[in-house]
Amino acid sequence: MEQIEIDATDMRLLEALQTDASISNQALAERVHISPPTCLRRVKRLRDAGLIERVVALLSTDRLAAATGHGLTALVEITLDRQGTDHQQAFEARVIQDAAVQQCYRVSPGPDFVLVVHVADMPSYLVLAQRLFTSDANVRNVKAFFSTHRAKFEPRVPLSA
Repeated sequence: MEQIEIDATDMRLLEALQTDASISNQALAERVHISPPTCLRRVKRLRDAGLIERVVALLSTDRLAAATGHGLTALVEITLDRQGTDHQQAFEARVIQDAAVQQCYRVSPGPDFVLVVHVADMPSYLVLAQRLFTSDANVRNVKAFFSTHRAKFEPRVPLSA
């Protein structure tokens, strides 16, 4: 992956976009004190370089609860029986395809993976556990922690020194 030079204007753009990526190019340009054409060109460059992976809407699970139910969020530690690169890649490739898996991290030390999963309820979690963990002969240990309250969720990356 090619390294990209990032200056103070790029950092201001990234900071502003982390706060609200839905603002117009005109408003973004005004916020970071550059012209709209320059803003558009720089944001495209940041996207093309992979610094901006994608732009998404963050949904409020609390406000959606009336329509969808609160659901169940679990943090799941997975330890594999065989930890070779091929085994880790195979497990990772399988779990990231599952819509219920919101986040997947390889970690060290301790378990091999930590997953954040969101399902409708406990029976749905049991189906997911069977599908992803129990049926995998290479999964040695599964330890799940179920969220009772989300105090903070912030996908923002700290950019200031």
